[in-house]
Amino acid sequence: MAKAPAKKPSTKKKSTKGFEETLWDTANQLRGSVESSEYKHVVLSLVFLKFISDKFEAKREQLQSSGMEAFVDMPEFYQQDNIYFLPEAARWSYVKVRAKQDDIAVVIDTALATIEKNNPSLKGALPDNYFSRMNLEVKRLASLIDTVENINTLAVECEEGTSEEDLIGRVYEYFLGRFAANEGKGGGEFYTPKSVVTLLAQMIEPYQGKVYDPCCGSGGMFVQSLKFIQSHQGKSKDIAIYGQELTTTTYKLAKMNLAIRGLTGNLGERPADTFHDDQHKDLKADYIMANPPFNLKSWRNDAELTDDPRFNGFTTPPTGNANYAWILHMLSKLSEDGTAGFVLANGSMSSNTSGEGEIRAKLVKDDRIECMIALPGQLFFTTQIPVCLWFMSKHKGANSKFGYRDRSGETLFIDAREMGTMVSRVNKELTFDDIAKIADTFHAWRSDEAEIQRRLDAKEISVEQYEDQAGFCKVATIEEIEANDFVLTPGRYVGAADLEDDGIPFEVKMSELTQTLYRQLDEAEALDKAIRANMEALGYGQ
Repeated sequence: MAKAPAKKPSTKKKSTKGFEETLWDTANQLRGSVESSEYKHVVLSLVFLKFISDKFEAKREQLQSSGMEAFVDMPEFYQQDNIYFLPEAARWSYVKVRAKQDDIAVVIDTALATIEKNNPSLKGALPDNYFSRMNLEVKRLASLIDTVENINTLAVECEEGTSEEDLIGRVYEYFLGRFAANEGKGGGEFYTPKSVVTLLAQMIEPYQGKVYDPCCGSGGMFVQSLKFIQSHQGKSKDIAIYGQELTTTTYKLAKMNLAIRGLTGNLGERPADTFHDDQHKDLKADYIMANPPFNLKSWRNDAELTDDPRFNGFTTPPTGNANYAWILHMLSKLSEDGTAGFVLANGSMSSNTSGEGEIRAKLVKDDRIECMIALPGQLFFTTQIPVCLWFMSKHKGANSKFGYRDRSGETLFIDAREMGTMVSRVNKELTFDDIAKIADTFHAWRSDEAEIQRRLDAKEISVEQYEDQAGFCKVATIEEIEANDFVLTPGRYVGAADLEDDGIPFEVKMSELTQTLYRQLDEAEALDKAIRANMEALGYGQ
């Protein structure tokens, strides 16, 4: 399938210190009056209100300056640019001038309710009487509004690449990570690092079709899918978004995240548990991208889900953590030509508890495992749990539509543990070059000759032909994986990297090393004699 060449993302690191410090100052206004777990939701609601208000005011000013004053109050002239039309009571300017009034909480709640009422795509997305129920002091809320006023949301958006910036997700990640670290909490319920999501998108290439995330969080996977399409001159209308989220507040954040980009997504009728209240029972997705909660426990009891069709053909659902339940759920949602890419804890590649070894063996024998990638540590903001990427498909045969060769019986293993660059004292991220190397290797392995040539001509990849590379990548057969007890850890297969030959003959090296060793022994003997002489001079001789 022909695709336009990709735009190479900028590798220049933008400074976000000022923006993040402002956010932290904003949160500090709430200390002592709001639970820390609520900070991010209070701030996000106000940032969202200011974000869409700033875009509305910018469009309104554009209409006025271009001689179209007669149309400034017509919603259609805003909606055509995916900008929400805001009645006066829903604008940030209206809220800001009333910041010190006793009813400011009601003013904010009314603004949010008005926005949702006038924009169907935001149904269920915004807080309902949240600020009134929080019962914040007027002084604190006024100070909070003043702080948010200092955030130029349009400048932040432009800084990272106009409408592609995941503003809501970025704020969510920052607050969740900062407070989780302060409270000593970790786990898998966090915003997925941008470089990991970018790698997933570059691997599965969600150009068109149905994109699904069964645990979508604040919607970062969908945003990255959109960014991938835009970077390849595609159209957002070519993908249909499906997702599900358990936590009500995060469900609202995901809808907000889609809304500010003019995207319509089906996130289910309500927040719900994916295992016990599947909101998309009949869905067959072309692409699945997910970061399920790591090692989730207590997700079912022994009597639940035993006859669930999602687990047909396998053992009953695992009784330990939910890792393999997520795997089987996603496999059940794949279309025949679909691809799933998702993050799991490293233990998922080798665990044999709770029937996981048997399930993994069947996945391998059924030829469902496309690729396994071991990632470097320290990628996640709130946990140091080592993670890996799984890629699955139902059909590995040749597919001329996508330019795939026949990979039946093969699985690609990539060990990327030595990749990544430290961006802070404790955090690492995959660079553009890291992502390109991994994705290019995958596409060179999966593609037929014609597709590889097309990608080379379009400068989409730099790998002319796939080859095993010791210490980095290796293609293994089902038989080889079975010989390794169905363990899917890439290090088992890629081996150690070859040592680079410096061109110096062994005999020359050995002669030089021997001479150095003898010289050091002579120096040690002389030093020993000097020490003995000094000891004897002090009266401590033997």
